[in-house]
Amino acid sequence: MQSKLKLNLHPEKILIKKYRQGIDFLGYIVLPQHRVLRTKTKRRVINKIKHRRQDLKDSIISEESFNQSLQSYLGILKHRKGYNIQKKIEDLLK
Repeated sequence: MQSKLKLNLHPEKILIKKYRQGIDFLGYIVLPQHRVLRTKTKRRVINKIKHRRQDLKDSIISEESFNQSLQSYLGILKHRKGYNIQKKIEDLLK
């Protein structure tokens, strides 16, 4: 790379992985055959829904605002097979 393209990789910022390990991109791990939601993203979605639900109970936010947030998070899950996390979200809402 350095001799032909005259490019250098930063030793602390670049991590070269095998293709089958996936590429971390926009909250997903993109694998050869499918996409998986990053674990940190899953936790963040669940925690945000919990906090938004508590804000709704405390009348800090309106039901419309809560539903808009919920639909946004569910929209993220439409881009992958998200049955398990959707089940967790449904259990939170009961």
